[in-house]
Amino acid sequence: MAEAGSSIAVVEERLPRLVRAIRAAAAGPVDDDVVILADELAGITAMVAEKFTNDKTAEGIQRAFFLAIGGVSLGLEHALEHDGDEAALDFLIEHGAEHAFQAGFRLVKELSALPEDSLVSEYDNDPVYMQRRLKELFVDLCYADPSQNWSGYERYLRQLKERKGVQAIVRAANWLRRHHTGGAILDPDLNAEGVIALAIIFAVEGGGRIVSRTGQKDFERLVKSVRANKPDFEAGWAALMAQVPAQHQAVIAERIENFREHCTVIQKMRGRTAMKTLFAELENYAGSELDADYD
Repeated sequence: MAEAGSSIAVVEERLPRLVRAIRAAAAGPVDDDVVILADELAGITAMVAEKFTNDKTAEGIQRAFFLAIGGVSLGLEHALEHDGDEAALDFLIEHGAEHAFQAGFRLVKELSALPEDSLVSEYDNDPVYMQRRLKELFVDLCYADPSQNWSGYERYLRQLKERKGVQAIVRAANWLRRHHTGGAILDPDLNAEGVIALAIIFAVEGGGRIVSRTGQKDFERLVKSVRANKPDFEAGWAALMAQVPAQHQAVIAERIENFREHCTVIQKMRGRTAMKTLFAELENYAGSELDADYD
């Protein structure tokens, strides 16, 4: 018996949606629809084993079965959201397990196409790398032991939100690159945060220049200009934002807010900090978007 004042943790059972639907089916008589569902699941398992695991070993077949369960469950969760297990069973009977699996796999495929990191490489678009990334994500989200709790759909939603945030950063950086003063930057490798940082730092000078890549010489010119002319940083940022399309403004406005308070380059630019020190600090913000060679 629990002591007075103590609490007992309640763990909610969250089996894969397909398993819960099959449990709902088991409550009634076994009819043709249930037999068809079992046959479909066997066919999906065979396909997954051929493409993603190993259809020549018992372990490969078991892994494929668990992935088939997760793939179908992902599709069901997306289609039904908060509907109950009976609704999931009705969906499977009406549309078929194959339909649910394809819907789940499509979610994973679309998710894998979104950038995971704001550091973008030309290899990210390599077909071999993209296929490997898809397979790893599919296994990560859809591996579902039918006897264990499964959180694949929750993790999918979390990653979708995170990756859409990264995508917004990358798209804003690409816009800045295309409108770089002096000509578009076409380098396939991209440090999106670095591009945005340079644009914000150089915007303090005013005049509407958009800088998405720079070298030491131009940075020295910027610092000398700021120290000589004492421009209004806020006006410079307003001029930058006036040029940015609405769909990218939130990302850049958020970075401006952060840089206003925390960017050491901006804080020290007006003072007497040595140029070498400032340039070294700029490297921390711009990364690979900074040409460190003096030209």
